[in-house]
Amino acid sequence: QVQLVESGGGLVQAGGSLRLSCAASTLTFSNYVMGWFRQAPGKEQEFVAAISGDGVRTTTEDSVKGRFTISRDNAKNTVYLQMNSLKPEDTARYHCAADRGATLGTISGWYRYWGQGTQVTVSA
Repeated sequence: QVQLVESGGGLVQAGGSLRLSCAASTLTFSNYVMGWFRQAPGKEQEFVAAISGDGVRTTTEDSVKGRFTISRDNAKNTVYLQMNSLKPEDTARYHCAADRGATLGTISGWYRYWGQGTQVTVSA
């Protein structure tokens, strides 16, 4: 069982930045692909970014490419999502997810473990 705890959300003006963190409770963090997803009220959950266990490979959804960066620190069992140039449409609850393996999953059903999420609100 892996527990994930997100932090770093908040209220920010359009054009601002936030860095989300997700801490994982596992001794084998580097064995897990980590992903970030988001869900806005009334909308379906949306893939944001994923990173391989060694941090070498990443993939990012097109609408945030160039603005959001996923990274990880395996020594700290933590994955990050740096969000720059935020827009009101980025407002959502952001969840991190984890699963063992090598595939950079972009579909929520691929991930076994989920955090409770952290709210990001971007004002115009």
